[in-house]
Amino acid sequence: MNGQLRFADSGEAADLAAFLGRLVHYDRAAVVRLQARAEGGALAVFGRPPSFDVLAVRAVRLAAPVGRPLDLTVSAGELLESVDEVAAGAVVPQPVTGPPWAGVLPPRGGWEQVPGLPGAEAMRAAVAGAVAEFRARDAALPPQHRTRSERDRIGRDIWSRALGDTELPLRAVHAAQSLGFLRPVRTTVPARAAHERPEPVALFTCGGWLRLSTPYGSVAMRRPGRTGGLGALLVRPV
Repeated sequence: MNGQLRFADSGEAADLAAFLGRLVHYDRAAVVRLQARAEGGALAVFGRPPSFDVLAVRAVRLAAPVGRPLDLTVSAGELLESVDEVAAGAVVPQPVTGPPWAGVLPPRGGWEQVPGLPGAEAMRAAVAGAVAEFRARDAALPPQHRTRSERDRIGRDIWSRALGDTELPLRAVHAAQSLGFLRPVRTTVPARAAHERPEPVALFTCGGWLRLSTPYGSVAMRRPGRTGGLGALLVRPV
């Protein structure tokens, strides 16, 4: 299915391009799953950056509903190449056969906010501290122990730690930071109506899922100890 996408403004197009660019940076063969309701005003873009074991979600406001349901998996690189920031549009590439994660999406409803999440600034500081610790521990390794397996062990030890009083592993926060979801909210964009203003950073849970939501996107993952990762989940319609 090919078609034209018209975004609400050039800023939405630029944010989508930045998101796709980061996915392609981590994986040149990255794919994304696109979903939009026939009468809805937003396009949901799902991707899975390697190493983080999370599902990244970017919602893009549309200038008008797509007219018919959209649900397909496409090349992230091809979609990125088609994004026209000036015209605030893009061309939907031909669908591709998606990897297993593309059939594993978090539930659409039933999310409940949970307490204990630090603010965005504190989360960025936590990620910076974890990166610094990793570098220090890596530098302290004797030459004969500076192997991929040992570095992976250090990484697992650091990034599996829970953030504050929550179940959220630091790797989910690292993913949000790396994907540009934790950057400060723009103050130069035109003022929006109260119902359109970005929501603050928040943590939600639904069954075996956790979701870190920010004004620029979300990362979702299985709660620690639940089936060990995204790959073991069942396909869930959304």
